[in-house]
Amino acid sequence: MNENQDSYRQIVKATSLFGGVQVFNIFIAIGRSKAIAVLLGPTGMGIAGLLNTTLGLITSITSLGLGTSAVKDISSANSTENHEKIIPLVISFRRLVWATGLLGTLLTLVLSGWLSRITFGNDDYRLAFIWISITLLWNQLSSGQLVLLQGMRKLKYLARANMIGSFLGLVFVLPLYYFYGIDGIVPGIIVTSIVSMVIARFYAGKIKIGHQPVTFRETLNLGKGMLILGFAISLTGMMDQLVAYIIRIYISNTGGVDQVGLYNAGFAIINSYVGLIFTAMSTDYFPALCAKSEDNISCQRTVNHQAEIAILILSPLILMFLVFINWVTIILYSSKFVAINSMIHWAILGIFFKAVGWAIGYIFLAKGAVRIYFYTYVLSSVIMLGTNILGYKYWGLEGLGIAFLVSYFLVLFPGYLIARNKYNITLDSTLIRILLLQLFLAICAFVLVKILSTPYSYLAGIVLIIISCVYSYRELDKRVSIRPYIDRLLKR
Repeated sequence: MNENQDSYRQIVKATSLFGGVQVFNIFIAIGRSKAIAVLLGPTGMGIAGLLNTTLGLITSITSLGLGTSAVKDISSANSTENHEKIIPLVISFRRLVWATGLLGTLLTLVLSGWLSRITFGNDDYRLAFIWISITLLWNQLSSGQLVLLQGMRKLKYLARANMIGSFLGLVFVLPLYYFYGIDGIVPGIIVTSIVSMVIARFYAGKIKIGHQPVTFRETLNLGKGMLILGFAISLTGMMDQLVAYIIRIYISNTGGVDQVGLYNAGFAIINSYVGLIFTAMSTDYFPALCAKSEDNISCQRTVNHQAEIAILILSPLILMFLVFINWVTIILYSSKFVAINSMIHWAILGIFFKAVGWAIGYIFLAKGAVRIYFYTYVLSSVIMLGTNILGYKYWGLEGLGIAFLVSYFLVLFPGYLIARNKYNITLDSTLIRILLLQLFLAICAFVLVKILSTPYSYLAGIVLIIISCVYSYRELDKRVSIRPYIDRLLKR
């Protein structure tokens, strides 16, 4: 097996494992979203979205990016198989997780009244923020357990923890929504965090780390690297959450809470359902890129391979959503949410540019170029915020979809230019060819859906979907020989 084929197979293997997890989680998310849409309506979805966005913003500030930065250190220590190095590192990491989780809880408690006024314009939700403040600690503890599983390469345990936690969370949340309606949102957030923490702790407990005395000074020394990189990640995560927060507040003040609910519903489809590939791939992509970060040639190959596989897998899915978005919206939510269709039509085209930009963005983290990573993120956040506010101001919900497409197109270039000039990392002609062909098919589907009425748009769209699927299959088969796997699956 040559090096290229081995690289492709590793990507597909990790994607298939966590892609399966994400598909399962998507069904859980569909059930949760459907329950909110039917039992709580757009207003309930808007309230839940604002509460969770606020929690996400505080988490991004107080978690110090440990969920990403620690993976690199733990994975490197684990690769040496030196337990004298692993044990103190894990102990130090766990202490940092407790400290950051408590910080998030205390901050939410102290600022509960202010958060309610800023988020909802009144003090009505102060008690809600007080209750859900404890979830900042529980979520950080849960994240810490999952980071340990990922860093120690216990991917099967990690997959099970994600799947079981999501399923049990839904089981416990549905009765709360059914019996208490909107009043069940806060208890639902609390119950979900408890369940996730318990399940993550159970699987992380299967790893026998051992114990040895670690002083406070040793904890700081061992955690220094994680905190420096994590702080930069935390700042960028904070910017993500802040941008999302400002956008939602702007929409709420301009169009109402129900518009926030529609916005959340639309981008749940984009980020959760279509974007599952990014979540699945990132589990293995970042550690793999870190291992090759000193060699620019290997780094370039990994980036291009990752982007190729992402586009080949995502493209048929993008076309399916373009053609059948009306049915997708009704099935996932209800007929009350069809107003998001035009927004999704525009936004989903931006996934092509996001795929390439996403693969490039990890280069700076893998190489430890903290300043470059931070400054490019600041620029992208400004672009995202500006395009979204302008888009909603002039074109409403559809403008938010246009903003998503435009922003990811614009954000791609600064990162690529820096990667090319500083590290001599370029996009291969093969990747560009795949991107342009699949993007052309998607644009054709977009135009046909806009100009043709049903069922003609469905018929034309199905033809384009088939072309995209066949092309993706052939390209994937060249790289990883997937035909034998399919044959064995069919025999089973």
